[in-house]
Amino acid sequence: MALQTKAMPRPAAPWDPVVRITHWAVALGVVVNGLLVKPGGTVHVWVGWALAGLLLVRVLWGFVGPRRARFASFPPDPRATLSHLADLLRGRTGDYPSHNPAGAMMAYALWALIVVTLVTGLMMTGGDSPVTVAEDKAAVAAGDWSVLVRDGDDQDDDGVAEVPGDVHEVAANLILVLALLHVAGVIIEGRVLGRNLVRPMILGRK
Repeated sequence: MALQTKAMPRPAAPWDPVVRITHWAVALGVVVNGLLVKPGGTVHVWVGWALAGLLLVRVLWGFVGPRRARFASFPPDPRATLSHLADLLRGRTGDYPSHNPAGAMMAYALWALIVVTLVTGLMMTGGDSPVTVAEDKAAVAAGDWSVLVRDGDDQDDDGVAEVPGDVHEVAANLILVLALLHVAGVIIEGRVLGRNLVRPMILGRK
C-alpha cells in the first residue's frame, strides 16, 4: 500500500513590484497624514497628492497588471467574506491565488475611504496645488487675509462649508481603524496557514 504523505501548503505566488510598492507607499502615506503631520499643513497636502497618484497607479494596474493584481482576481463578495471569516474563527482557511475574500473587501473599503479623503481634501483646499496652499498659508501668516476671501474661506453657508471637513476627518479615522483590523487579520491568517504573509508583500515569493 502506498504511503500517504501530508500535503504541504503551496508557497504564495509573488506579488509583483507595482503591487508591493504601492501597498507600502500608501500605508506610509496614511500613517504620515493620519498620525505624524499637522492636518491641513503643506506636508499633509503634499502627501495627499502623492496618495492620489499612487491610488491612480494601482487602479490602472488592476486592469493591465499581472493576473494576481487584477481586480477580476479578487472581486468584492460579501457572502464569501462572511464564509471566510467563519472558517477563520474555526481555525481553518483556504488558500487563494490573490487576495482572500476578506482581504479583497478590506482592500476595496480602504481604497474607497482614501478616495473620500482625497475628494474632501480637494474640496477643502479648493483644488489648489501644494505650492499654492503653501503660498496662501505664508500670505495669511504675513497678515494678508485676501487669499481667504479669494478662496471663499470666509463663507460658512450655514455650516455647509464644514461638511467636507467633517467627512474628511471621519473617513481618515476609519482608514486607521480598518488598517489596524487589516494587520490583525494578516497575523491571524498567517498563523492559521502556518506561514509568513508579510514577507511576500515585501520581497515577493517566500
